[in-house]
Amino acid sequence: MAFVILERNDGISHIKLDRAERYNALNKDMLSELRNIVKQVEKNEDQVVLLSGNGNAFCAGGDISMMKNFENKEFYDSVMKSIEEIVLTLYKMPKVVISAIQGSAVGLGLSLALTADYVVAQREANVGMLFIGVGLAPDGGGHFWLSERIGIHKAKQFTWGMRQVEGPEAKAMGLVDQLTTESAVDEATKMAKQMLTMPIKAIIKTKQIYHHKKADDLKEYLEEERKAQWELRNTHDHQEGVRAFLEKRNPMFKGK
Repeated sequence: MAFVILERNDGISHIKLDRAERYNALNKDMLSELRNIVKQVEKNEDQVVLLSGNGNAFCAGGDISMMKNFENKEFYDSVMKSIEEIVLTLYKMPKVVISAIQGSAVGLGLSLALTADYVVAQREANVGMLFIGVGLAPDGGGHFWLSERIGIHKAKQFTWGMRQVEGPEAKAMGLVDQLTTESAVDEATKMAKQMLTMPIKAIIKTKQIYHHKKADDLKEYLEEERKAQWELRNTHDHQEGVRAFLEKRNPMFKGK
């Protein structure tokens, strides 16, 4: 079953997460499929990439049920490798990347949205780095994206506070670049078409100059996140956070 759709039209590659019944939560198979499509887009001739999610959410993050299998090192490494390849490829891709957020973009979903050069969101959308709620640190480059957009001090507090902020506050913070009262995808598509009327090769060259050295920083963040998640998976608080989520109750954390 396909969980990710690729549509190409007039120089724009539109990648759509398509697991709407689960709010586009990313499981192992979906991540593998997304990685393959991102690699495919990297090689095509389109110069603008649009990321969106079908249904009522951009992406609810990593599928919690997948975390029950994280004791298997091979499974864990496969998942993390897919995540790392996706975000690194999008970051280094010689194309303009635009994400369109409707509904929620939380956890890994927010990390994915923030890989974009432009983040467009509906005013009613909400975003958050909610990893702490299941006893984990952000992954998908979450530490890197937040430090780039809002600075390390605010990034720490935003992550620790498990806050979900709506469109206007997210824009004021710098997490979102453009708000719309209409469809986020329609607004992002307008932006994408406008980019193609501009000197796009010069725009992309500027992106490459800025991202060239920063890519090494992103790689280091991803490596540290992978180590941290492997360490945290055995903590009481992570296991309690997952149980509480699956049982639809508030977690009882013990700080261990």
